[in-house]
Amino acid sequence: MKNPDIKIFNSPEKLVQALCDSFIQMISKTGQSNTLHVALSGGSTPRVFFEHLAHVGNNVPWQNVHFYWCDERCVPPDHPDSNFGMTKKYLLDKIDISDQNLHRIHGEKDPTVEAERYSHHLLESITKQEKNYPVFEWIILGLGEDGHTASIFPGQEKIIRSTKICAVAEHPQTGQKRITLTLPVINLADRITFLVSGKSKANIVAEILNNKKINMIYPAAMVQSKQNPIEWYLDKEAATLLKSD
Repeated sequence: MKNPDIKIFNSPEKLVQALCDSFIQMISKTGQSNTLHVALSGGSTPRVFFEHLAHVGNNVPWQNVHFYWCDERCVPPDHPDSNFGMTKKYLLDKIDISDQNLHRIHGEKDPTVEAERYSHHLLESITKQEKNYPVFEWIILGLGEDGHTASIFPGQEKIIRSTKICAVAEHPQTGQKRITLTLPVINLADRITFLVSGKSKANIVAEILNNKKINMIYPAAMVQSKQNPIEWYLDKEAATLLKSD
């Protein structure tokens, strides 16, 4: 297992600017004949990332990019809790991208049926596959203060051990149903990036990145790749408690 690639920036703005630069560079390298399949996450830091990407993405060849979602709350797309709705508001409505390139999870549908539909859709849309799982070129993840990522929460062994492509999860406090990519799918991605900012995330970042022996109680620590090091894009506040060695 390769050591994580930790990048620390002085502010959330510098963090998302660097990620935008990397994103645009990756799209540019893709070429006209290739497609970049990217899975996005919700949350406040991704929102800032989307805003900045919309601002600088006028000349990006968006026809080469297909967007998917790591997870979705079981709500309609126009609901304030919708990850797709947030992405649409801050990014998709502001760039020149075809609806055919947007592969949302239908949060308004029956979650069990939708998890199955989205699983089949991913296999139909993403030609690169391994062991009957779709392989994304890039997955961008968030990190919860409890160590969850996507909608894979600590202690939910059925989801953590799932071998499906998508699973139905439940928020441990609110009971809200969610649909999420599973760890086998996430771990197969060519590139995996955690995007984390704020002092409230400092403890969990340190728990995961400092304490190698005990961190496996957290789903985010179970994100591992045989392809490339896991990237951690952190602002200075989120990285406050990291060991320097």
